[in-house]
Amino acid sequence: MRLSVELVPRGTAELQTDASSVLAALPDVDVFNIPDLMRFPLRSWEACAVTRPLLAAGIPHIRAIDIPPGAALPMAAGLKAAGVSEVLVVRGDPPHDLSHQTWPNTSEDIIRRIKRHHPELRVYAAFDPYRLGLRDELIGVMRKLDAGADGFFTQPFFDLRLLEMCMEMLAGQTVYWGVAPVLGARAKAYWETTNRVVFPADFAPEMAWNRNFARAALRMIRAGGGNAYLMPIRVDLASYLQGLLET
Repeated sequence: MRLSVELVPRGTAELQTDASSVLAALPDVDVFNIPDLMRFPLRSWEACAVTRPLLAAGIPHIRAIDIPPGAALPMAAGLKAAGVSEVLVVRGDPPHDLSHQTWPNTSEDIIRRIKRHHPELRVYAAFDPYRLGLRDELIGVMRKLDAGADGFFTQPFFDLRLLEMCMEMLAGQTVYWGVAPVLGARAKAYWETTNRVVFPADFAPEMAWNRNFARAALRMIRAGGGNAYLMPIRVDLASYLQGLLET
């Protein structure tokens, strides 16, 4: 099992601190994956250059709607300078800043362009079991594979039954199965409203429940031969990550 942890690129100093905290709490981490967030000036591939001295492997997120027409990626030089060999392509949410220009690209458009002009890059796509329903999402999986996707990163799971079902559906694919802590009623409401998550009946937005679920999910993922990524948002990193891989 390859294990990734998602880091938020708030700034260089904060990113270095978070990366060090993750590695101290969970030395088994193999790679950092880093989203490209418009509210921060540090781009995802630049963030990978920041974390590279601490952990060589980094997977920046590439927002499809930010890519202008043309052949090469506008951030190709930045990816190379950061030593990046893998990227995750997401469609991207429309920016709040209307002066930020976007283009009507799909994820498949950009995956196809990357594989054509930058075949040295391994390209992952997104899998979301909540957004459209599993049947429509599987159709999307087929489109992304046809475009050249090498694997998938999923939205976080909170139910072992849904995780098991999706693992069966994506059997044979390279998948990073997501797990994230949700702490507090407001965070739970956010995931339900924004990401359309349906939590299991026994869910509790508390650290103990989330750590127990993460352990169980990681055991299931490892037994199934998959990869995993943790998305420790708004949580004390050491309190959440310490000992998660222990049986």
